[in-house]
Amino acid sequence: MAPDEAVVGCTGKLVIATRGAEGPGEVLVRVRGGSETFLAWSDEPLERGATVLVIESRGTRQVVVMAWSDPSLDEWADGSGDTGDTR
Repeated sequence: MAPDEAVVGCTGKLVIATRGAEGPGEVLVRVRGGSETFLAWSDEPLERGATVLVIESRGTRQVVVMAWSDPSLDEWADGSGDTGDTR
């Protein structure tokens, strides 16, 4: 099956942890106006619930992921983000 390029660059949440070279997990990805699950491979083990970025599609509903954090969201979480409030 051909790679699914629509999913590359999307973020998702691991619903089953990956085990690195030992085996895949499962990721829930927002794509095509909905959410879809894929087998998720990674270079290193990643925990269930981790936010990941899809970096490659292997076709047949399999993707390669890496740990991901959105820097713009991290600023808000640690309180350093600019709220735009000038009062």
